[in-house]
Amino acid sequence: MKTNLRNTLMLSLLWIAFSQILPANTGTIVLDETGVKNLRIETEPVEEKDFEETFFSLGHIEAVPNNIAAVSSRIPGRVVELEAGPGDFVDKGQIVARIESRQPGDPPPLIPLEAPIGGLVTHREIRLGDPVTPDSHIMEITDLSEMYAVAKVPEHLAGKIKPGTKAHIRVIALPEETFDGELLRFGTSADEESGTIDAIFLLPNPDKKLRTQMRTEFSIVISQRPGVLGVPRAALQGETADRFVYIKHFDLPNAFVKSPVIVGEMNDRYAEIVSGLFPGDDVVTRGAYSLSFAGASSISLKDALDAAHGHEHAKDGSELAENEKTEEQHGHDHSTEGGGNHGVSPMWMYASILLGLLLVASFLGKAFARPE
Repeated sequence: MKTNLRNTLMLSLLWIAFSQILPANTGTIVLDETGVKNLRIETEPVEEKDFEETFFSLGHIEAVPNNIAAVSSRIPGRVVELEAGPGDFVDKGQIVARIESRQPGDPPPLIPLEAPIGGLVTHREIRLGDPVTPDSHIMEITDLSEMYAVAKVPEHLAGKIKPGTKAHIRVIALPEETFDGELLRFGTSADEESGTIDAIFLLPNPDKKLRTQMRTEFSIVISQRPGVLGVPRAALQGETADRFVYIKHFDLPNAFVKSPVIVGEMNDRYAEIVSGLFPGDDVVTRGAYSLSFAGASSISLKDALDAAHGHEHAKDGSELAENEKTEEQHGHDHSTEGGGNHGVSPMWMYASILLGLLLVASFLGKAFARPE
């Protein structure tokens, strides 16, 4: 019994000593403007939104069949001019080739061929001098203003979506962009080998960046919950059981506070936050991972708060009492008049305190060990 009590006292004294020696961890990282720029830090406000439940699928881009047109000639002849080739954009009515007719004449009449639609020349299957007939396919033009995004949807999930369902679509060749498509219809049959069925989404393509056969990733929306507090997934840090985010300090510029959070459901873009954040908090999205390693190179919290508020703070960022402010300004502690501790290393002072506590613990241990 006495031994247990003695050990408890010794452990308590050691805990007190180490809690005084180890600096307080405020969880706040303060950077200068250069540090913020180097880490490319970006933030996003926390707000309530419609939270989407999604499932993942792979697929590709296809041209809309009705947006593909062929250039041909009704009159037989020979190609003497080609004004467009694969990769060129042409307007509707633009001359793309000229045919020298077989009709009699000196010289033989030239017949211009116009583009039936505007778009991208995707194929040209003829050369200068080649003969042409009414059934010749000279070139192909594709209107890229709208495209199909075809997802390979597992059969057991196909029943959860219907025409009009939305999908967020990422194209491997355009990693910085996300496209939103709407389900038009399903394919005519399922693929027995893969157990999937084609789901065809109509995708606007105003910038004409999408091309056929580009690989895609789909996040297909199957339900929504309104009023959910969420943050971008890029803001989440830590392990599954110990998640946290960095939020902008509400008062201090270029300062970020580590905030533990409890996460609910996640989709391809957002994570539901059950607790730990409030609407209006600014969470770090880009650069959040790098912030975890920025503590050693950041300026001290004390210096940043001193500069922001115009008065002295403790090293952990807390406010100082009036007598503590005076001692900070003069660089010494007036409670030790006469002797003081000028020039004494903090580590030596902490070591002395720890040694004294160990001596007291040893004395108490011997006292409890004496027989009654």
